[in-house]
Amino acid sequence: MKEEEIKKAVREGYARTVKTGNSCCGAVTSCCGQVSMAESISRSIGYADEDLASVPEGANLGLGCGNPIALASLKEGEVVLDLGSGAGFDCFLAANRVGKTGRVIGVDMTPEMLDAARRNARQGGQANVEFRLGELENLPAADNSVDVVISNCVINLVLDKSRAFGEAYRVLKPGGRLMISDLVLLKELPEGIKNSIAAYVGCLSGASLRDEYLALIRAAGFEDVGIVDEASFPVDLMANDPSAAAVLGDQQTTAESLADIAGSVVSVKVQGRKPKKPGTKGGQSSRR
Repeated sequence: MKEEEIKKAVREGYARTVKTGNSCCGAVTSCCGQVSMAESISRSIGYADEDLASVPEGANLGLGCGNPIALASLKEGEVVLDLGSGAGFDCFLAANRVGKTGRVIGVDMTPEMLDAARRNARQGGQANVEFRLGELENLPAADNSVDVVISNCVINLVLDKSRAFGEAYRVLKPGGRLMISDLVLLKELPEGIKNSIAAYVGCLSGASLRDEYLALIRAAGFEDVGIVDEASFPVDLMANDPSAAAVLGDQQTTAESLADIAGSVVSVKVQGRKPKKPGTKGGQSSRR
């Protein structure tokens, strides 16, 4: 797969998502409309009803594979950067926690997502949130400028994950925190899935092996790296996902092989910290 071809497919896939409300990375069957579908997904991955009620309508598209805000321990006055901010759901939750003296910056490479996020911010009167166009491998943020970096099911879509983690390290202040929800693999996927662009957009083929993912974060310089929560990725979410379902259909995947593939994918919440002393190397730690 060619880099530009993949990036174009991801942009187009998420542009369709924000226009139609269909999730790229997860969906559940619903007879009650896209809003109920997105809320059902969000509840299933760790968001509370008060979270859903506190954001502008249209901000929650049901994307994501976890709730990084729940474990980020955000404090009043902090600056937060959200990698792959979509329509702004996690940004608005973060903004509520850091308060008027804090600030939240969302970065996304899809113009349609940025348009929706900015519209949602205006609708919700969220003056302490801004959204910037950019790629995670080249973040539009200054060195040592943010307290916390968060991300939700987006790093798996990045081709150069090493560079993305390096950029996250660069923009964090010394002592700054990293909290990411993402999909990782317990074992390699079948070749047909690994080489599918549709599976890449569907958050499958771009996922890294779990230990390799953690190693990339440590190699970027982070210390105290570890998984603070891990859960299996439900088969029904994968089967109902438009992109994933298309791939699985093309591969004539059996129910047994679908279960095997789903058993290979887990949702993790990963933490890390930039050392307080410049120039120190990120430390090693156990996963739990």
